[in-house]
Amino acid sequence: MEAGVTAGHSQARGYRRGLLLIFAVVFLLRIPFLNQAIQGDDHIYLTEAQHALIDPLHPSDVKYVFLGNEVDLRGHSHPPLDAWILAGLITVCGDIYEVPFHAAYILFSLIAAWAMWSLARRFSPHPIWAALLFLAVPAFVINGNSLESDLPLLAFWMASIALFTCDAEGARDRWALAMAALSMALAAMAAYQAIFLTPILAVYVWLYHRHSPARWWLTLTPAATIAAWQIFVRASTGALPAGMLAGYFASYGFQAFTAKCANALALAIHSCFLVFPALLPAAVLLAWRKRRERDTLFLLAWITIFFAGALVVFFAGSARYLLPMAAPVALLASRLRVRWLAAGFVLQMALSLGLAVVNYQHWDGYRQFAASLHDASRGHRVWVDGEWGLRYYLESDGALPLRKTQRLRAGDIVVLSELAYPVAFTAPVTAIRRMEIRPSLPLRLIGLESHSGYSTVSRGFWPFGISSGPIDRLSAVMIAERHPALVYLPMNDRAAADQLVSGVYSLEAGRFRWMSKSGVIVLKNPAAPMRLHVDFTIPPQAPARQVRLLLDGREVASQTYTAPGTYSLASAEPVRGSGSSATVEIDVDQTFSPPGDSRELGIVLTGVGFVP
Repeated sequence: MEAGVTAGHSQARGYRRGLLLIFAVVFLLRIPFLNQAIQGDDHIYLTEAQHALIDPLHPSDVKYVFLGNEVDLRGHSHPPLDAWILAGLITVCGDIYEVPFHAAYILFSLIAAWAMWSLARRFSPHPIWAALLFLAVPAFVINGNSLESDLPLLAFWMASIALFTCDAEGARDRWALAMAALSMALAAMAAYQAIFLTPILAVYVWLYHRHSPARWWLTLTPAATIAAWQIFVRASTGALPAGMLAGYFASYGFQAFTAKCANALALAIHSCFLVFPALLPAAVLLAWRKRRERDTLFLLAWITIFFAGALVVFFAGSARYLLPMAAPVALLASRLRVRWLAAGFVLQMALSLGLAVVNYQHWDGYRQFAASLHDASRGHRVWVDGEWGLRYYLESDGALPLRKTQRLRAGDIVVLSELAYPVAFTAPVTAIRRMEIRPSLPLRLIGLESHSGYSTVSRGFWPFGISSGPIDRLSAVMIAERHPALVYLPMNDRAAADQLVSGVYSLEAGRFRWMSKSGVIVLKNPAAPMRLHVDFTIPPQAPARQVRLLLDGREVASQTYTAPGTYSLASAEPVRGSGSSATVEIDVDQTFSPPGDSRELGIVLTGVGFVP
């Protein structure tokens, strides 16, 4: 009996020492990056968090400008747990501060690390090395320094599986299962992909507890949580989040076949870097040899189910999508010889830290550039033509996001990013400041001259890039006075760039331009009144039927058309503007967005202006 007690104490000490070591590594990974700038999609979650201070039960019930278009965040791809967490931090801190916010988010890294340690003791012959391999995963090291939902999801995902598989007895088992259910619910409120916990844990129940009805029912917790949230939002706001999300996916072409194929290839490549790639062949061979063992079957099912689900639901092929799959890969790899594991860990951690440093310098560049404009922008309207952290820091100083239909006026300042999906606009400008973001290390997660697909497959398929080129080029320009030269403007004329104000897109086929719901053009005023005239086409796919023509804000012509075709619309009488230039606005009643094209399209313009 004394021997058993002694062994129990020894195991407890070993558990605590191992856990302390893992926690120490987590702190060493996070503390150097506490001052990480706001990055990626942090801004979206912070927008929801700020609205949660006004309407706590509906943090997503707010409008947001995304890529120049206004969208409804009830169609956001994540439920509101992360927004609630950030709202709590804003309440405690009084505002948004990088250091305390990132310090608070270390908690989620610690939860994930504890869960990994528990799973490693359950499924690995080398639990320390299994946990260290997990901590060295590039996405854990890099994205663990963001305020997005990735770490909260990972923390509660890992806790769900660790608690569900602990196989305790009596009251401890009931407590563990209750906490597993709570963790599953929290994971489901962090991200919709938590639904994959249901089939993964169902495999575990089948292998180990197939005669336990309670465990079978518990596996449905994520699905029940997501359904309850959808029903609540539909009942209280009139909108179904899943339906709105599906609509945005369709309008932006996120689920197009080509996008899905690119996503699949990118995720396959990223899966090879969850542990150091040299470890994978031997780990796969060993897993194949032990494929009939229940532990191996469960880990393989975890990988297969999540990866298959990722192919279905994701579209950008980002490395962070696979974080919930990192644990079973590390557990299977940890069955190799210790000297191989040590070498793989050191090499993987070196790579991950190098990429994390580059990531820090990238987002810090936006913070520095925004700060440098504080004095220069005083007294001007400032628009940010970009996304991510650049947008956050400029908006914090009073800037507004540039919309596709925004009318810019002389003296406005527009801040542009070459990397961040800028909104196209036409106006004479004067540059007032420029900056290149070029990190000190020749590694890239994304960049103008890199084909790294770490963040999005739209940039390439490499898991990371090796380049010394700039990540981004930033510029701040001031809008100058327009001096229109033409009284009639063909869409393919060289003067178009100076005379198109808003709502008119790039030249196509060398002769026409699509416009959005409203297109604004500035023209030289004729010496004497003339008829205002617009030549346009309503293509077969366009739903627009009513076209209005306005001069300096007053309607001069309007017509409803019964079918697609090529038309001209002109004012009934000769007119002219009030000054040396005239502002012409063309409005349509309906627009559409074809698959894979995020533009809001109305009609096709070929020319507009004054004619005899």
